[in-house]
Amino acid sequence: MTNENTSRPVHSPCIGVCALDEKDLCIACRRSGMEIAEWGVLDDEQKRAVLTLIRQREADDKCV
Repeated sequence: MTNENTSRPVHSPCIGVCALDEKDLCIACRRSGMEIAEWGVLDDEQKRAVLTLIRQREADDKCV
C-alpha cells in the first residue's frame, strides 16, 4: 500500500501573481526566487519539502 501523499505528482503552488518581496519571497506562493527557478528540476520529495517551508512561512507571517 502506498502513501497517498507520496503517490501523486506535486503541483506548483504558483497562482500567477509573481512578485518577490524584500526577503526574496513571492508575495503569492511564498516560494523564494531560487525555489521558483529550481521547481522544474526538483523531484517530488524536494517539492514536498518546499511546500512544508511555504506552510512554515505562512504561519510565521500570521504571527507578525
